[in-house]
Amino acid sequence: MTAGPDHKQASAERFIISVDAMSGDKGPATVVAGIAISAAKNPDVGFILHGDSAVLTPLLAKRAQLTNRVTIQDAQGVVTMDAKPSQVVRNAKDTSMWSTIESVKEGNASAAVSCGNTGALMALSMIRLRKLEGVNRPAIAVLWPSRAETGFNIMLDVGADVRADASDLLKYALMGTSYARNGLGLHRPRVGLLNVGTEENKGRTELKDAFGLIGDFAEQANYEFVGFVEGSDIPGDVADVIVTDGFTGNVAIKTGEGTASLIGDLLKQAFKYSIMSRLASLLALGTMKRLKTRIDPRHVNGGVFLGLNGTVVKSHGGADATGVSAAVQLAIQLAKSGFTEKLAARVATTLALAQSDDELSEKTAQLQDERQT
Repeated sequence: MTAGPDHKQASAERFIISVDAMSGDKGPATVVAGIAISAAKNPDVGFILHGDSAVLTPLLAKRAQLTNRVTIQDAQGVVTMDAKPSQVVRNAKDTSMWSTIESVKEGNASAAVSCGNTGALMALSMIRLRKLEGVNRPAIAVLWPSRAETGFNIMLDVGADVRADASDLLKYALMGTSYARNGLGLHRPRVGLLNVGTEENKGRTELKDAFGLIGDFAEQANYEFVGFVEGSDIPGDVADVIVTDGFTGNVAIKTGEGTASLIGDLLKQAFKYSIMSRLASLLALGTMKRLKTRIDPRHVNGGVFLGLNGTVVKSHGGADATGVSAAVQLAIQLAKSGFTEKLAARVATTLALAQSDDELSEKTAQLQDERQT
């Protein structure tokens, strides 16, 4: 289980997932426990585990199910959660995070997973994997529990870049629909553009411009554009893909996580209020467990970096073994679907339709003129 085997040969025999063992809040023992859960569910998947081999070797020795399934890539450095991305980029070559991304770049693994610093992970991913041609700003996409038949909606961007113009939002829509097809199995996803209201005259200029662009490309790119949606639609059944800028998306997801935690605490308090309420909690135990599983963020843990020449899944920094396993499981699913190649083809097709960013700019200017007349 130490470094040495030819990874490219291994990847020809099974899917390989590259995992950063050292970054994150809960340490390598939690990461190893998480991949052990995933390994039990996926006998055709192997792992490259990046980190201090002296620490990882004894942890793997305790997991019989990981025998001959994991290769350790020794990396002594660790990217801390408070590190500045600019500093990480200059000094990260000996870290587990850099090594994790490098395995995907070199073709030794199909996807990468890290619980580490989001900004640093995105910066290293862009430097080592490079952006897809035509993508100005990569996006982070997350699965959001919803009333949809699939059980989830996709929202992007949730924090890769706080800015996004109309052209960026169009490309988010295209990347989101590709994720919906490969991650949720939706043939013709419904796309909504997050705004302060559903009326076409509401919102910032870039949102109004994006409204026209996303609508114009719907038929060619095989998605249904449902127009503007509001915050209450994020967990709803109006759209499968919710498009927004990184600032708004990040605020929304953090608000959702906080609200879910508050509801859980309030339910606990309510059931402890009296003897009758405690008896009621026993009767409702099965139902409450199902509800907890349904909204538990650990089971949908993992933000996907879209717009890169490679698949990278960002796990929550404080994820436990269940959360790490969920992120790894998402990486496995995307790797098996050939997601990176399909996403690149989707973006390339759109660029061919639009010819260039200059044409998108001209189209945006035309839409602005139409609104003013």
